[in-house]
Amino acid sequence: MTTSDRIADIWGTRTPYERGGAWPARVDTHLEEGLAPGDVDRWVQTASILHSNGDALDIAVKDGRMVGVRGRATDRVNHGRLGPKDLFGWQANASPDRLTRPLVRRGGDLVEASWDEAMTLVVERTHKFLDEQGASAVGFYTTGQLFLEEYYTLGLVAHGGIGTNHVDGNTRLCTATAAEALKESFASDGQPGSYSDIDHADVIALYGHNMAETQVVLWSRVLDRLAGPNPPAIVCVDPRPTPVAKTATVHLAPRPGTNVALMNGLLHEIVTNDWVDHDYVAAHAVGLDELVAGIREYPPERVARICDVPEADLREAARLVGTADRLLSTVLQGFYQSHQATAASVQVNNIHILRGMLGRPGCGLLQMNGQPTAENTREAGADGDLPGFRNWSNDTQVEDLARVWNVEPMAIPHYSPPTHVMQMIRYAEEGSIRMLWVQATNPAVSLPELDRVRSILSQDRLFLVVQDIFLSETAQLADVVLPAATWGEKTGTFTNADRTVHLSEKAVDPPGEARPDLEIFIDFAHRLGLEDKDGAPLVKWSTPEEAFEAWKECSRGRPCDYTGITYEKLRGGTGIQWPCTEDAPDGTERLYADGKFFADPEYCESYGRDLVTGAPVEEEQYKAMNPEGRAVLKFAEYLPPHELPSEDYPFQLITGRTVYHFHTRTKTGRAPQLQAAAPEVWVEVSAPDAELLGLAEGDLAEITTPRGSVRARARISAIREGVVFLPFHYGYWDRGGHGPDAAASDGGGRAANELTITDWDPASKQPIFKTAAARVTRLADGGGAASAAPTTTASAPLTGWVPPTRGGPGSGVEEDLAATGGAR
Repeated sequence: MTTSDRIADIWGTRTPYERGGAWPARVDTHLEEGLAPGDVDRWVQTASILHSNGDALDIAVKDGRMVGVRGRATDRVNHGRLGPKDLFGWQANASPDRLTRPLVRRGGDLVEASWDEAMTLVVERTHKFLDEQGASAVGFYTTGQLFLEEYYTLGLVAHGGIGTNHVDGNTRLCTATAAEALKESFASDGQPGSYSDIDHADVIALYGHNMAETQVVLWSRVLDRLAGPNPPAIVCVDPRPTPVAKTATVHLAPRPGTNVALMNGLLHEIVTNDWVDHDYVAAHAVGLDELVAGIREYPPERVARICDVPEADLREAARLVGTADRLLSTVLQGFYQSHQATAASVQVNNIHILRGMLGRPGCGLLQMNGQPTAENTREAGADGDLPGFRNWSNDTQVEDLARVWNVEPMAIPHYSPPTHVMQMIRYAEEGSIRMLWVQATNPAVSLPELDRVRSILSQDRLFLVVQDIFLSETAQLADVVLPAATWGEKTGTFTNADRTVHLSEKAVDPPGEARPDLEIFIDFAHRLGLEDKDGAPLVKWSTPEEAFEAWKECSRGRPCDYTGITYEKLRGGTGIQWPCTEDAPDGTERLYADGKFFADPEYCESYGRDLVTGAPVEEEQYKAMNPEGRAVLKFAEYLPPHELPSEDYPFQLITGRTVYHFHTRTKTGRAPQLQAAAPEVWVEVSAPDAELLGLAEGDLAEITTPRGSVRARARISAIREGVVFLPFHYGYWDRGGHGPDAAASDGGGRAANELTITDWDPASKQPIFKTAAARVTRLADGGGAASAAPTTTASAPLTGWVPPTRGGPGSGVEEDLAATGGAR
């Protein structure tokens, strides 16, 4: 047993292992100070809700309170390990400012009300808008943190009951491109690979994926491979000096907005050097000729100029991915939130199709998720997609869903593509969406161009309902606020980025009158009088397990088939990867092992889109192009970003995350160890740029774009020249307000999205957060003090002494390596 400060030592003690070996267990435990494991009354099974990795853990309960957590050694995802947000984030549940009673706006102020008063008002307004305008008046914007059972119920209520097409999740901001890229290449969502591919790969390529900070435990698995025999080579594509970049065999730091050119350059080398599995492509793919013709225009020397990367490094990266025996590729926000997001991500898929690197151990492809339950929004129909990965454009599949729900097919809106959140905001701005119901997310901080978003959400003609656990910046603008129970206070399932389903059991009661989200949705459906075509209640379940059983029937025969999973089967051991069926009772580790895809024209989820314009491919076009349901190789031409640096705005602004915070800090900002590790916004600037600006470490700077400004202390880092970085987590709730006018020691805004542009990818409709043109101005001397940016991560200082990021006594974590025979 060892003890470590897991704020300072993010990834914990190494347990090396060799290629093809089993990843050793290491059980991490953190309890309230003064408590020992023997003091705990009971341990309750769950998994992490503060990132997408799906780390399995147990909640420690004493005297009816959460008092700590420990990892689950038997689980396939983490083998007992936990990251900083797992270890410390649970403390937010007991924050004294939790919402405990409904609030309604009266005379301009939010005042406490009963549940009956609040829900009566919501239902009255819903009826009013439906009577006056129809279903198009009502929109729902959900999260990536609810449970599968809740998303499925919401999708039924919104699509099958109200009949609105305006349903989306904040997963639109983080992983809409993951889903779209998979649909483009394989005609269906669903991650082909598995986390266990790390155990077998000889090359791991990470494209815009700072795994070390976004998925700490998964990076621990990579670190343990690197520390053992036969370590994999690492290829990193990222403009920042992330921990991934610092361990990489090759680090490519392209100019923001040029990812498609970079990928075309890699593909050019793979094809030119004939690193192609021709038999696999001939048997299992279409589109080769068009791809080869397109990438001819992207030789390494041209790509190196466009991306501003060394040509030799580009060629070496291509050699590594092109000659690997077992290649694992992961993709995340550095691609998803950038210019030509879907087009760039699809090119990663193309590499795996060309090389036949699918369905075998170590040959993994993971278009990653950014949020813990993002996969479920897509599966269950809470992000605009139809449940069970059904195709909006296929009448037979819509009829099948209508059969499951016992409604008429025309009751399910499928006359046009689902409305993405940025379009919903525009409709609200124009007045056609008159009611917006937001659950467990904070668009007043997380959407781009915040001044515009705040003005839309606060307009009198929009009836805004917010369902949350804290009075967030968005909740402060609401007409009705509904207090929700959260993780640990309710029961349900959720699915991580490699399709692993976990059960999260209720450990403690929610505070005050807070209710589970499932209960709120069911209450709304019954009060609204939603019925099926036979006059029975539309929602026929009342418990999470009943909802799960209903979902299983909806998923039957679809790519995300859950019919072999039960709550009982999920208890006590490990999570299970879908599809899990009678034929695969233990789940399915990898998709497409037999070279067969979910791409048959009659079965597929999507016919795809044009990667440049976003125009949908029609059914007959798809049938003619891919009659046998093969994987699709798609070329995309590189186009410059819409907003480029200029004399007035010479820098490119990118936004992103830190390991210590999640989303808009509504939870992690209330966990003392996490907040102390990254207490305030900062801006990262390269040393050459800092010299030109006259900036030193800790100086106060103003970052300005045509949309607004933010003030932040400077961190001089190894970020590429011409690029500045802001973490997007910091809003205004802890300053007593919902906008930049809230009290602030430095004055001005601190939310990165004051600066970002209203622009989105044409195919995935994911907003673009990483190509805004900006200027940086020095405002004040830092007085010799460093910025508050962490030193342990991608924000590490380049030179000079900066106080190291440490957690102190309250951050001690017990690491049990007994199962491995100790550290090696």
